[in-house]
Formats: sequence, C-alpha cells, structure tokens
Amino acid sequence: MSHTVVATAFGGPEVLSVIDTDVPEPGPGEVVVDFRAIGVNPIDYKLYSGAFGTDESQLPKRLGSEGAGVVSAVGPDAVGPAGPISVGDEVIAFRGVGTYASRAVQPASSIVPKPAQLDWEQAGGLLLTAATAYDALEVLGVGAGDTVLIHGAAGGVGLLAVQLARLRGATVIGTGREVNHDYLRSIGAEPTTYGDGLADRVRGLAPGGITAAFDTVGTDEAVDVSLELVADRSHIVTTAAFERAQAEGFPSIGGSNPDSTERRDAARLELVGLAGEGKLVNAVAKTFPLADVATAHSELQQPHDIGKFILVP
Repeated sequence: MSHTVVATAFGGPEVLSVIDTDVPEPGPGEVVVDFRAIGVNPIDYKLYSGAFGTDESQLPKRLGSEGAGVVSAVGPDAVGPAGPISVGDEVIAFRGVGTYASRAVQPASSIVPKPAQLDWEQAGGLLLTAATAYDALEVLGVGAGDTVLIHGAAGGVGLLAVQLARLRGATVIGTGREVNHDYLRSIGAEPTTYGDGLADRVRGLAPGGITAAFDTVGTDEAVDVSLELVADRSHIVTTAAFERAQAEGFPSIGGSNPDSTERRDAARLELVGLAGEGKLVNAVAKTFPLADVATAHSELQQPHDIGKFILVP
C-alpha cells in the first residue's frame, strides 16, 4: 500500500486528499520507488486549479513529477539513463508519474542515480527547476562574456539559472525581493528589485549592456524591460509569458514543447553530477509531511523563504 495524494475535484488546495492505494508489481521498463522526499512545484497546483481545463473524467488526479527515494522493485528491462536499475538503488525520479506518494511505480526512463553527497530533500526537489533553467540557457546560448538578466532570480528556477549561468562564465543580474538580495549575491548574481525604474537600475548595473534575458515570472514588466534592453529577440526566453512571446516574436519553453522535453531529459545526468560535486545547490525552504500537502500548496502561492518546498512521506 501507499499513501497517495489525489485531487478529488478542481479548485484550491482544499480539494487535496491523502488516500491509501495499492501499488502494482512493476511491468517491463518500470520500477517501484519508496519516496523519501518529493519536490513541490507551481505546476502541481495548476493541474487541479482549472487552469488547464476541468475535465472531470481526469479525477481523481494524482500529482507530482519529481522525487527521490529507494528502489524497492524492478520490472523486466528496467534501464534508466545511467544504465540498469536494481533494488536498493538510491535514485531521483524526473519525469516521474504521481510522485506525491510514499511508494509508486515509475518509468525506468525517469530514474537517475542520487549522488551520495545530496541529502534526500535536496535531491527530491532538484531536477524540475534545474532542467528548466538549463533548457532556457541552452535556448539563449549563454556563455562566457554574456550578461544575463534573470527575472525572478530568487524563485525555484531562477536560483538554478543563476548558478548555471555563472558556471558558463556569464555575468548575472537578477530581480528579486530585497530580503533575498544577500542570498543572490552569495551565488554570484548582482541583485536588484523589480518595480518602477527597473530598466534604468539594470543599465546602471550593466553599463556594457544586457546580451540575454530569462523571464521566469511572466509579468508585463519583465517582458517590456527585456525587450527594451536586449536587441536580439532570439536572446529573450520565457517560461510564463506565452502570449507575449508569440505576439512579440521571442521564444518560450516548457509546456508540451518537444524540444524542451528533449533538452531537459538529456541534461539530467549532467545536472545531478554538478549537484553531487557541490557546484549546483538546490536550496530547501521548508519541508512538510505528506499529510500537510494542502498547507504546502497554500504557502507556495504566497511570498516565502528562498528555496524549494519538499514533501516528506
């Protein structure tokens, strides 16, 4: 049996329940993972909010696409990106299926080894945000000599994007609340606040100009400032302002974009390796028992401490 989170209706966090479910034997190309930590992401609550429709045939809806745990059963031909998977392996799942659970069947294709140096909480919330950040920087072609403006640098994706851009040799300017500026400096960004006068503040921090911009927040301000400061629209990318991207002619990533999926999946082993070497730090803001999933989702939609929220079964 497994303790499993489901959304029983469309709405707010109050529609979430934890129920007991049977866990079948894994089939070909599948494994069973006993989860120790599970990453909480905005996409998780959007899936039951009605933002993507309210088809009741999808209910009850299981949630979660990432987590870390121990393999407890393997099916035939259970081979992941790093090779064959065995019972007892400590692993990270991404792109997992229904990972908001104490135990769940996962596709072997979603399983990568967990570095021993990473604790469960860091590992469980690493890959969705890190892979998204990697995807954006690949689209932008960020490298040494670039100066990158990251909107929402203190968010889950932004924090990883700052670190990955710095590893590529770029200078980073990141927007965020003032309370998070010291942390942003500690990972190599030059922080500034958002709001009126943002473009002028960025110019003051980057007199040589901005060569690329990554929007993780989707506000008109983020888009307008990026368009004002970046001459080449192919060097602006968003994970949120999809309508503006289409209208203004700059790239967006994520969603059902097959190129994004391919880039993110291909990056998993590299990203896990960087984290295991201590070169990529996944800050954890808060952990919650699995039973408190509704509280976690409510708090995630409010200003909170820097870092990821993690569920612990």
